[in-house]
Amino acid sequence: MTTPWIKASASNEEGSCVEMRSHDDMIEVRDTKDRGGPVLRFTRAEFAAWLDGARGREFDHLLDGA
Repeated sequence: MTTPWIKASASNEEGSCVEMRSHDDMIEVRDTKDRGGPVLRFTRAEFAAWLDGARGREFDHLLDGA
């Protein structure tokens, strides 16, 4: 089953965001500005692990520019 591409509600009008969908039991991620470009594919377990880390703020330091 393939779901429609979705993006976060916090995305801005300038296209500074990524879109995600479920496709062939994988989670796909693409750059909104380059919809015909490359697509990153993750297993559900990989994506769930990333979401868990994001919810736990494990990656917040990446926004500090360090």
